[in-house]
Amino acid sequence: MSAAPRAVVFAYHNVGARCLRVLIAHGVDVALVVSHADDPAENLWFERVADLAGDYGIPVVTPEDPGTPEFVARVQALRPDFLFSFYYRLMLCPALLAIPRGAYNMHGSLLPKYRGRAPVNWALIHGERETGATLHRMVDKPDAGEIVARQAVPILPDDTAREVFNKVTVAAELALDRVLPALLAGTAAHAPLDLKAGSYFAGRKPEDGRIDWAQPAAVVHNLIRAVAPPYPGAFFDLDGRRIVITRSLFRPGETGPAGQPALYADDTRLLARCADGGVLRILSLEVDGEAIPPSALPARVGQHPIPLL
Repeated sequence: MSAAPRAVVFAYHNVGARCLRVLIAHGVDVALVVSHADDPAENLWFERVADLAGDYGIPVVTPEDPGTPEFVARVQALRPDFLFSFYYRLMLCPALLAIPRGAYNMHGSLLPKYRGRAPVNWALIHGERETGATLHRMVDKPDAGEIVARQAVPILPDDTAREVFNKVTVAAELALDRVLPALLAGTAAHAPLDLKAGSYFAGRKPEDGRIDWAQPAAVVHNLIRAVAPPYPGAFFDLDGRRIVITRSLFRPGETGPAGQPALYADDTRLLARCADGGVLRILSLEVDGEAIPPSALPARVGQHPIPLL
């Protein structure tokens, strides 16, 4: 009886945890899990891969630099058949990629679209109606290797980034589970990736969530849902107060009273009139970190309506 295929897994976040479970379910010998030390300044809303590996008795390490000669030698000594990267935040160096017979990464978009960082957030910002997960071969360039599996999921018009990320997590699990037997057997098809058909996107910073009320309602709504909690949130400043809008609804074709962009109360609702006349319903917000009913905002700031430009 042949030995089980051996893998070293670089993993973090929910996608890392679900894909690690898939490997274990298929009998892969996971010799080592490489993860990240948690950042105390980060909102840790996701599952810890290190905890999952501990449940299965798999050794875990969190090197600051996985590309050192010492660490490469440690991985080489394990003689893995495969390296897998599941939402690991660092590129693997060529010396690591040269060790196994296959090295594969799970990316949170339908490659070649949205290569790079924060693919779910960028897809929402651009109003996409579909995204997914792609398993591809790792090469020297990020998100550029041959595709072995993809799984699409829908993006609904009012989905937030967390809701879409949860779908992408399931998509990653489905894609890996479907292709893994062929991948382990060496029979999986590898499709070339046409980089010209997509674009590369950089990471995002909290300041990127600042709302530009001169934009159309659809653009503002897409930003709000793209950076909604657990991400830092879409915000604007008013008389020294930081107002974070955490959820909105947008109905194309719905318009409000004419005039400059403004927030105004309508019965028990708070509405945002945007530059194109489109209207957003504000479902939840925070003022200086305190959640308040949206309709209470005009009284809190002493203005009605609240001008936004």
